[in-house]
Amino acid sequence: MGGLWSELAKKLAEKWLTMLVLPGAFYLAVAAAALTLGHAHALDVGLLVRRITAYAKDPAVGTTGGQVALLAGILAGAAAVGLCAQAVGTLVEHLALAADWTTWPRLAYRPVRWAVARRRRRWEAAGAAYDEELRKALAPDPADRPDPVLRHRAARTRARVAVERPERPTWSGDRVHAAAVRLDRDLHLDLATVWPPLWLLLPDAVRTQITDARTASTRAATLAAWSILYVPLTIWWWPAAPLALVIALTARHRIRAATDTYATLLESATWLHIGSLATQLGIEHEGVVTPRLGHAVTRLLTSAES
Repeated sequence: MGGLWSELAKKLAEKWLTMLVLPGAFYLAVAAAALTLGHAHALDVGLLVRRITAYAKDPAVGTTGGQVALLAGILAGAAAVGLCAQAVGTLVEHLALAADWTTWPRLAYRPVRWAVARRRRRWEAAGAAYDEELRKALAPDPADRPDPVLRHRAARTRARVAVERPERPTWSGDRVHAAAVRLDRDLHLDLATVWPPLWLLLPDAVRTQITDARTASTRAATLAAWSILYVPLTIWWWPAAPLALVIALTARHRIRAATDTYATLLESATWLHIGSLATQLGIEHEGVVTPRLGHAVTRLLTSAES
């Protein structure tokens, strides 16, 4: 038992160090450089070294007690900044998925509704271009058929807007929503109703993959939060601006990648294991996933909830 607690404490310490302290310590270092150098000497490394050397020679820092107090202060400050980043990251993830945007306050609802309408127009225009290329590809005379690259390019253009018809203001939100849309269209299955009991039946390996994808999305949102926290430092130090921009672009890419993986796993796991759920619920079927089966599972679970 003691070994178990020791291992658990070790993992928690590693997680605390990597997710809170190290990013927070780097942020404090950048903040210190910003306040020390300012805009006028933004890239003066020599000045920064001299200032650090001068601080290190301070008698209060030279004692053992002073060094312990300084280290404790840095660790506490880094952890505090890390917790702040995680809190902001939760908000970023909520905004990125925007599942409940229709219930947002009116001040936010109107511009978001405009953004959704604009994304729909872009998606429909890209879809029309793809349909035109597909129509040309089906021409009877091979000489009249255009290069397939044009059709594939049109498909990618539409997918960059949204996989399915946009219903949310962000690509990531629509990507998760697309999984539910496809399952409803192809299986007549309501994912929100079916997913909780289905989750309990999934193999451990599948649940681990889905959990890892969800965790990756959360970490990417936290990375985006760090980019937001670096923005105020630009008031004192202009190099913080490109740093915040690079972090933001990296976070955007990671959020999209993690969300795409998460949505794909949700949809795939439902297709592969809905038959097992139907069996557990006592629904007779021939082992083939059909819209009738999806409708039967959804109807049974809906009636059970009511």
